[in-house]
Amino acid sequence: MGDLFGMLKNRVDDNARRVVDACVGELAGFQAIEPRARASMMEFAVVVRQRTAELAASGEPLLESDLAFIESVGEQRGMQGVAPGCQRGALALHAAFTMREISEAAGPGDLTDTMRMIDWLARQGAAAQAVYTRGYFRGYERFLPTASRVHLLATMVLHDDPMAGELAGSLGVPVAEHYLVTVVRVATAPPKECREEVVCTLLQRHRVPFGWQEPDEFVALVPYHGTRPEHRAAAERSGLALAQAVAEVVGRPCSVGTAHGRRRALVQAAALARKVSRVAPIEQVPHRSYGVADVFAELGAVETPQVDQWLRETAQRLGDGPELVPTLDAYYRNDMNRLRTAESLHIHPRTLDYRLRRVRELVGIEPGSTHGVRVLSTTVTRLLAGAWTEHGLA
Repeated sequence: MGDLFGMLKNRVDDNARRVVDACVGELAGFQAIEPRARASMMEFAVVVRQRTAELAASGEPLLESDLAFIESVGEQRGMQGVAPGCQRGALALHAAFTMREISEAAGPGDLTDTMRMIDWLARQGAAAQAVYTRGYFRGYERFLPTASRVHLLATMVLHDDPMAGELAGSLGVPVAEHYLVTVVRVATAPPKECREEVVCTLLQRHRVPFGWQEPDEFVALVPYHGTRPEHRAAAERSGLALAQAVAEVVGRPCSVGTAHGRRRALVQAAALARKVSRVAPIEQVPHRSYGVADVFAELGAVETPQVDQWLRETAQRLGDGPELVPTLDAYYRNDMNRLRTAESLHIHPRTLDYRLRRVRELVGIEPGSTHGVRVLSTTVTRLLAGAWTEHGLA
């Protein structure tokens, strides 16, 4: 009969020192840590190992006082400004070293006690990590402004970080299984002060993860529950309202690209939304957002230089006529309804007829034909997205 729990108690100080040394040596956020903070890390590692050996031996759960201590240490780390990634790495090292310590202490007669210890850790470890993380983000509130934490949350949700839920809870932001990734691309990057104003304004109106990923690119994750069309439509309305608020503050033309995604696959959705935003029409105030179904032809053209060159040549010919690009844009937006198109352009239907006839003369394509819809609508959308500016076409 071995004495696993006795061995672990005897090695508490040495084992604690090893894991602290590993954290300081392997994690960038701990390498410049002050002596007092290192002493605090050592105290935490010692107490956790002592209580683990004692409670696992008796089969008792962590007491409220134990959980309160663990939570207070998490809060202390947050107040010190330890980055979430670094903190996650520290927890992973603690878990890995704990399993190594059990393996080193276990003798041939310790199989039963080893299984008891592993079972105890499985049941109590999750509770300990949960309170530690809760305390950490409460302390982090005092170190990092709300705007920065919302931005951090967007990054964590995008990459399916397991700590995202706790941060979302501390911010009062809902976490969902489904998100509409909304990318707002500003035609010219606004100055830093303007970007900060956008964030402050949106924090008052929208409680969703968002932030500037690039100086000219704002990304928001609009949560929704359920997969019915009305759920997706509601998220799209919310995403558009958010994009319009961005455009209102920056006072510059924007385009909006969106993609739906599940929580564990948002990196791919964000990449698609970003591509969509780059080919979607640029508007002073976005009147709608675009998804892949709206611009799949434009996406294909961008990926095929020969096709894009052909569309550019078509665009050059359209430039020889009167207001042909906005006329075609209105024509297709109104589903080729002659009267509605003329009304939206504030022109007489006969003027519209003349312009459409002029398009046919210049490019040799009937705007109302299937071929015309495919070619001319794609050409117009590429122009309105700011394509070919180097050729003076946008």
